[in-house]
Amino acid sequence: MIDIPSLLLAAALATPLLLACACLFPAARRHALTLLPLAPLPGLLAALSAPFAGPASFAAPALRLVLALDAPGAVLLGVAALLWTIAGFYAAAAMRDRAHALRFAISWLLTLSGSLGVFIAADLLTFYLVFALVSLPAFALIVHDGDAAAARAGAVYLAFTLLGETVLLFGFVLLAAGEPNGSPLITDVMAALPQSPFAAPALALTMAGFCMKMALVPMHGFLPLSYTAAPIAAASVLSGAAIKAGVIGIIRFLPYDAALPGLSEALTAAGLFSAFYGVALGITQKNPKTILAYSSISQMGVIAVVLGMGLSADDRGVLIDAAFYGANHLLIKGALFLAVGVAAITGPKRLRLVIWPALLLALSLGGLPLTGGALAKLAVKDTLGSYIVGALANLSAAGTTMLMLHFVARVEACAATDPDAKAPAGLAAPWLAAALAALVVPWLIFPVLGETFSYALSPPILVDGLWPVLLGVLLSLALRRWGDRLPEPAAGDIVGAEEAGFRALFPIGALMERADLAIRRWPAATLSLATLAILFGVLLAKGF
Repeated sequence: MIDIPSLLLAAALATPLLLACACLFPAARRHALTLLPLAPLPGLLAALSAPFAGPASFAAPALRLVLALDAPGAVLLGVAALLWTIAGFYAAAAMRDRAHALRFAISWLLTLSGSLGVFIAADLLTFYLVFALVSLPAFALIVHDGDAAAARAGAVYLAFTLLGETVLLFGFVLLAAGEPNGSPLITDVMAALPQSPFAAPALALTMAGFCMKMALVPMHGFLPLSYTAAPIAAASVLSGAAIKAGVIGIIRFLPYDAALPGLSEALTAAGLFSAFYGVALGITQKNPKTILAYSSISQMGVIAVVLGMGLSADDRGVLIDAAFYGANHLLIKGALFLAVGVAAITGPKRLRLVIWPALLLALSLGGLPLTGGALAKLAVKDTLGSYIVGALANLSAAGTTMLMLHFVARVEACAATDPDAKAPAGLAAPWLAAALAALVVPWLIFPVLGETFSYALSPPILVDGLWPVLLGVLLSLALRRWGDRLPEPAAGDIVGAEEAGFRALFPIGALMERADLAIRRWPAATLSLATLAILFGVLLAKGF
């Protein structure tokens, strides 16, 4: 009997890869852009089948590949595939007749495969490979425009990405070394963690790698640069879907049975700082894409707080709640990036068709009652509590409202000056579809959390969700009056200092290169280094 859900999991990962390979042949090359909205459909179908088929899995032992789909993965897989589909239509229209469209399409498909793959990868090797796949090909999307800003953004992004991948690799090696039976399954590795002698460094490195992907402060400098430089369609999927690789990583590897002392507190503190830092820096920016980038830093901070508090309370139910919060952010942020692109070529006569939906989405991100954002806030309300963390989360929501109203004002200011300018249907339709999805889909997912609409729509809940938005509106009015007095740090803020730090390491790199050349002159060097590497691996395996 054919197991359709399992085959859909395999197709979700394989279809974009196969289509990327097909683009190398002349027959498919002409239709490369047409393939973009089609490639995510198996992933969307796999997610939609989850409520009916239950948990699904797929294994290919010959390839050392194991895929599985649970509730948090299904939520994120479904909304990510939906955004990639909608943005694929936008990209196909925007990139038509543009230079290097084929390179863009191949990079898009490779990134897509990794973006969907992280939500279904069930073993360490597969997870690491798809995590790298969602990160490295995105470099080509970021630098696609080829100007100086894109080149710098790409260089910074690549440096952070390689550092994060290296940190994560070391963490995964230590996780694998702690599994006594040699099983690569994530569930087995995490079950063995309490007895692992490498638990502390493995968790520290793994969480650091995922926090870097989520762009938590101070590991955030690449995000404003890359989102600002990337083409609109690429920024939409990178900000909405690709950044969730870090979220699902923490969800998968959150150590409930072997909590590292201080891990939950560190995750919560880093999240809170990022939540307010993103708002504080975002309100100083003028470019709408940069503002959205800082908003993403803030929202990823909120998710980190939720996961940290859930770990502290030993509450595994927080995993699906965090996934839902991330799904709401994914849809809204992806849609708002498309709004930036459409508004830039829309004149004042038709601009309201962009501004009003964008305003509603912006307020939804702040938690406006009767929107998906309010549902997302409600989902994590109990986890955050009613004391200091809960109060700070509400203040963060007010800050988000202020920041997003600032974003809408900047979108309006950056619109086309020609009164009759009109976005082509190939761009306007995906934007409106993304906006509609961001407004409707959270309501469709909400019952999966075990919550009821009667509770979500009760007057006390509506009132409780309204005051942070109203406070944010008041703060926005103050920002409009006195905001021009604020300094305007460059996008990426502290990344300049971080670049200087990287440059300071160049002499060390040169010294290591000279040492390497000297060692190569010794005939036994290669054998000796190999012996040391093998000895180190044996010591790890034996638990020394």
